[in-house]
Amino acid sequence: MIGAGVAGAELAATAAEVGRRLAEAGAVVVCGGRGGVMEAAARGAAEAGGTVIGIVPGDDPADANPHCTHAVAAASGIARNLAVVASGEAVIAIGGAWGTLSEIAHARQLGRPVITLGSWELSLPPSGGDTQIAVASDPEAAVALALG
Repeated sequence: MIGAGVAGAELAATAAEVGRRLAEAGAVVVCGGRGGVMEAAARGAAEAGGTVIGIVPGDDPADANPHCTHAVAAASGIARNLAVVASGEAVIAIGGAWGTLSEIAHARQLGRPVITLGSWELSLPPSGGDTQIAVASDPEAAVALALG
């Protein structure tokens, strides 16, 4: 799960629902471990009894939000974005800015499918190529696409 580090009420509710649905399906939620979309998804998953792995950019696992079951201190700043997307089988992007865009790119470079929900919508270059970025209309669709 990737997305906005700061999330308004609507975006947070969407992320929490995605986290809940993933947990209910038995998936482990991996996120950046901090605030915004990451914390909301972690909260949703934790409230549903799921497991959440938060990968924080600093060197202190205590920096993870309180809903993370396990915290990994990447001690690598924004380079931890690669660790976040490399740790999952699929990536759901909710909201976000440049960091989210970099995670989407890393995910595709690693061959991970990406599902966007109120996040970046990308067009392919005229030469074609990547077809593994899907746009979901709601949390239920995002989880269904991710769990395929």
